[in-house]
Amino acid sequence: MQTLQIEELTAEAFAPYGDVIEVAGPPTKLINGGMCGRHDDMARLDFDPSEGGRGGISVFDAKARALPHVVDLVERHPLGSQAFLPLDGVPFLVCVAEDEDGKPVRLRAFMTQPGQGVNLLRNVWHGVLAPMGAPGRYAVVDRIGPGVNLEEYPLDPPFVVEG
Repeated sequence: MQTLQIEELTAEAFAPYGDVIEVAGPPTKLINGGMCGRHDDMARLDFDPSEGGRGGISVFDAKARALPHVVDLVERHPLGSQAFLPLDGVPFLVCVAEDEDGKPVRLRAFMTQPGQGVNLLRNVWHGVLAPMGAPGRYAVVDRIGPGVNLEEYPLDPPFVVEG
């Protein structure tokens, strides 16, 4: 098995794969009588509207994982981006890979910090949702509708993510 070390999740490091969603800096504007800071346009959402597809919000309820973590399957979504926003504050492991002729290559691993979510761009290979240390619930913004929006790729040999 090949091993991966966890990298710090920063907007710059993650940019080829998607967006880090977090509050950083001043709000775009103040609303609600100045009692609420609104931070606008935090992710590059992209949904293919063909065949009646549209953006939607789902809640994923995922079982806890631990390190070392085996990554033996990645997936991608050709019809839309997919954003994960933690509801319980549980950090999650985000494994992503570049595409080379329809195959995932150069796998990388990132760990979210409290207050961070991610948006995966359309067609980005990524591992399954992996909350670390505790079960986690996540609001997921992605494409809802007909059409094939899931492509899976088994990794042989698998990767092991170490802490």
